[in-house]
Amino acid sequence: MEQPAFDPGLTQQFSSRLRRAINKDGSFNVRRRGASWRAFHPWLALVNMSWTGFATVLGLMWLVVNTLFALLYFKLDPSELQGVMVSTPWHRFLDDFFFSAQTLTTVGYGGIVPRGVLANFIASTEALLGLMAFAVGTGLLLARVSRPSARIAFSQNALIAPYQDGTSLQFRIVNERRNTLMELEARVLLMTVVPGARGPERRYDILNLERKAVIFFPLTWTIVHPIDSTSPLFGKTAADLERLQAELLILIKGFDDTFSQTVNARYSYRYDEIRWNARFAPAFRIDEEGDMILELDRVGAIAE
Repeated sequence: MEQPAFDPGLTQQFSSRLRRAINKDGSFNVRRRGASWRAFHPWLALVNMSWTGFATVLGLMWLVVNTLFALLYFKLDPSELQGVMVSTPWHRFLDDFFFSAQTLTTVGYGGIVPRGVLANFIASTEALLGLMAFAVGTGLLLARVSRPSARIAFSQNALIAPYQDGTSLQFRIVNERRNTLMELEARVLLMTVVPGARGPERRYDILNLERKAVIFFPLTWTIVHPIDSTSPLFGKTAADLERLQAELLILIKGFDDTFSQTVNARYSYRYDEIRWNARFAPAFRIDEEGDMILELDRVGAIAE
């Protein structure tokens, strides 16, 4: 039986040119289509969206719920709610709206009081809905703030740089935030398009690294793949990598000591994002007082 070729989960099938396998934000370049509405998970959507989007959704939900209940109160006879101003329909609606907001949050200032059976039933239902909504909202906030918060930045380019008596592939990473990361591990794959038995297919080669892991990560880490005779990059030129549609697929895994969580980061470099015969410039220095100064904006700086 023929041994299947290595596939990390991105398929070997090749039908047309792929823009890239991993986007710059670390997500996989896969667009999902054809799913039913049952596949949509609102909890995941709210946890994963941006803070701006999250705040916008909560604000819209608050506005819609209060508007709907205000309309219900507005349809009641004015005698059902004690303290409602009935000078104009607009003023009455505003009173109903703010009464709804106070009932939803169970504040109950007492300016407006439900008197009739129907008004009390609507207000009780809204208060119950408010308690449930705030419980869910608290859970969402906890889920969002407790997510792994590490932000690992990658150099803008990977380099083909001199290394000992030969050359190497290099790129550099840094933790942009102040949380402490420990025991970082790196895995790098080279994805290329090569001739196969049934036409072109994608091939994945795991690149051997000079150092696969570091214990501490307070500074930058330059990840190096020596290009020797065993390397799939050995003897390759920039034109060869373009012809092969080469892309470096990177997975970084570490432990966030601040929050006791495992963190992951993904990134990729295409063939046109590799600079040849270049070196990284230093990104940290020691000041006059003997303290180490890390320049985060120089993670991808190239030596002149």
